[in-house]
Amino acid sequence: MMLLYDAPSPAPNPRRVRIYLAEKGLSVPMQSLSILAGEHKSADFVAKYPAGQLPVLELDDGRMIGETIAICRYFEALHPDPPLFGTDPAHIAEIEMWIRRVELTYGSAIRNIWIHTHPLTARVVKQQYTEFGESNRPLAHAAMMVFDTALRKTAYLAGDSYSMADIALLSTLDFGQFIGVPIPDEAEALKAWHERVSARPSASA
Repeated sequence: MMLLYDAPSPAPNPRRVRIYLAEKGLSVPMQSLSILAGEHKSADFVAKYPAGQLPVLELDDGRMIGETIAICRYFEALHPDPPLFGTDPAHIAEIEMWIRRVELTYGSAIRNIWIHTHPLTARVVKQQYTEFGESNRPLAHAAMMVFDTALRKTAYLAGDSYSMADIALLSTLDFGQFIGVPIPDEAEALKAWHERVSARPSASA
């Protein structure tokens, strides 16, 4: 039987998979590990999955699938309805484009702020470069304004239907707010979108 190694909120990446599964109506056996306690870096876990990251999906044949989008794509192939990665070539590409923008612009900035400025990570990283971390705040702000501009034109990030791009953004935005990076007041469309998607039952996963 497959097993999803999970971590509780506010960890954004495990939550991303949980939201996806909730949208699909799928139930998967899970084992929760503590990131702050370093359980994902234990010798036993790293022996199974050398990357030592969460989440990771262990298949019944022992193969390990890491990275949130890869895990969700695995389930999408098995359970294509309702589609969360698009239904036609253009929409599939558009969703992929926005996922990449979430991860490579906003997500990267949030990660650097988290690692280099937050007191919780000071307990687990060897060195914090606070000035570098703080320099990422304008980058996070700029990325959120890009999302705001897009959401002034469409109901969801990649068009008129809720998709994996929205899940990626929601989980990262909420983590950003947890570490002290709020949605800008002027990002009215992004704030309205955040309120709508946060009201979906899956958002509490």
